[in-house]
Amino acid sequence: MKYTKKKPKKKKQVQRNFNLAILLFIAFIGFFLLDRFLDLYNQSFKKMNVGVNSSIGEVAKYTPMIEKELKKVGLDGHTVTVAALMMQESRGKGGDPMQASESAGLAPNTIQDPKQSVQQGVKYFNRVVEYGNKKQVDFPTVIQSYNMGIGYIDFVAKNGGKHSEELAKKFSMIQVEKNPQTYNCGGDKNNFRYPYCYGDFTYSTKVAKHIESITVSIPASLGEATTKRSF
Repeated sequence: MKYTKKKPKKKKQVQRNFNLAILLFIAFIGFFLLDRFLDLYNQSFKKMNVGVNSSIGEVAKYTPMIEKELKKVGLDGHTVTVAALMMQESRGKGGDPMQASESAGLAPNTIQDPKQSVQQGVKYFNRVVEYGNKKQVDFPTVIQSYNMGIGYIDFVAKNGGKHSEELAKKFSMIQVEKNPQTYNCGGDKNNFRYPYCYGDFTYSTKVAKHIESITVSIPASLGEATTKRSF
């Protein structure tokens, strides 16, 4: 009778157990990494939504309208900029959320239709952008001129071409001296702007902060790296 040598059963069982343990370990690591990835994704998504709501609030509902109007003038890359302007002007509230009445030669808050407000606001923004480019001033000057008027662009162009709060104060004081009874901060000497009561010399800085907040918080479709770099 021929004898055939066989491998011990115990050795095979140990090998199978070892292979099974390796597979289970790999599967565990895979599931752990997948779960971690999904958890981080969900946290990021929630943070993004919170950011949208907390950073632009009522302005969010106007962003499609803003983008539509900007496309008409070839400035659709500035949706965030105009949204930030609206944030500073009104936080998206009221019938004239862009506070655009005065830029149309009307008394403040004459416009009471948000759509008309956005249209006029974009029209004026386009005007200051074009004039700012013509005068070769920096973008913060353009933003400040939305608040102080297009004359601020001429003033900065004659004084180095770059906005600063000191220049904004000087320009404001020139306007105050022309009409001190109108531009007196309502007689409130505790107003942070006093005595520079024409416009807000910190306007461009505030809008820049809104732009940063919105760009970080909102979906990429509304982001605009070119605007961010301008500041």
